[in-house]
Amino acid sequence: MKAILVNGEIKTFGSVPKSWSDENGLHLNIKDGSKYGFKDVVYPTFDARIEELSNLHLDGDVYTYDVIDKPVKGTLSELKEQKVSELKSMVGEQLSSTDWYIIREADSGEATPADVRGERAALRTKSDSIETEINALKSKKDVVLFDINL
Repeated sequence: MKAILVNGEIKTFGSVPKSWSDENGLHLNIKDGSKYGFKDVVYPTFDARIEELSNLHLDGDVYTYDVIDKPVKGTLSELKEQKVSELKSMVGEQLSSTDWYIIREADSGEATPADVRGERAALRTKSDSIETEINALKSKKDVVLFDINL
């Protein structure tokens, strides 16, 4: 990405244009835009879940952005509810692959294998632990950044 200052405004380009017109006339077959004022755009590292880019500006010999905090919509309690709902959906999806054992047992009396019961119990225990972790978070940012690892 390249950028240039034109009449007090920063214009961005995917690459240096093949032709460029300025106060000195039309320039064709441009290979090196630096002699016309084009500079690289450098993107800072940021976490798009909680940050966004703002204010493209010249910083030394490159254009770059400021990284600012994104406003987080919802209350802390609402965000926790959403995260817990996401967790329960993930757990439900994993449990669904063995639900047929449970249904078969209820329907016909044929026992669910012990290893399947153990896996399901371990998943529910882990889910309860993760839910406790989510509910203990103290900030909206912490909730947004919390990764559910089952």
